[in-house]
Amino acid sequence: MKAARYYLAAALLVVLDQVTKVLTRAYLVGQGTVVLIPGVVGLTYVENTGMAFSSFSGYTPVLAVLSFVVSVLLAVAIWKKWLPHPFCQWMLTLILAGAVGNLIDRAFLGYVTDMIQVLFINFAVFNVADCCVVVGGILLAVYVIFFWKDGEAKPSASGEDKA
Repeated sequence: MKAARYYLAAALLVVLDQVTKVLTRAYLVGQGTVVLIPGVVGLTYVENTGMAFSSFSGYTPVLAVLSFVVSVLLAVAIWKKWLPHPFCQWMLTLILAGAVGNLIDRAFLGYVTDMIQVLFINFAVFNVADCCVVVGGILLAVYVIFFWKDGEAKPSASGEDKA
């Protein structure tokens, strides 16, 4: 099954996300910012009960349900090849990994563990799952806006990837 490779990739990204979060909770709590590259990036422990930029803080149960629903829809979209181009499948995979990574935190901790902080601008602290969602979402949007061809969303009769 060709969809299995996408699910495996998503699972590996979720593992990477969760490992970084476990290490963050183990070593960064109460440490302030640990600078990795001066003036560029550091690590800071943050418990985020909201979503991007801490919007909807305190709505963790609602966000957990939303994350679950989105994760199921993304998994179905990959399985059914709603966007059959392999590039789109990979971008859906990234978004799925990010949604599941943050869902795990919301479901088991009641908050999302964030740790990556850019130091050269005032920006939200984020995590690996957030990176997956943002990169996947931006690249998928770029593909749809600039490279989408009429009729492309129609899966082939065999349901196989064309690439």
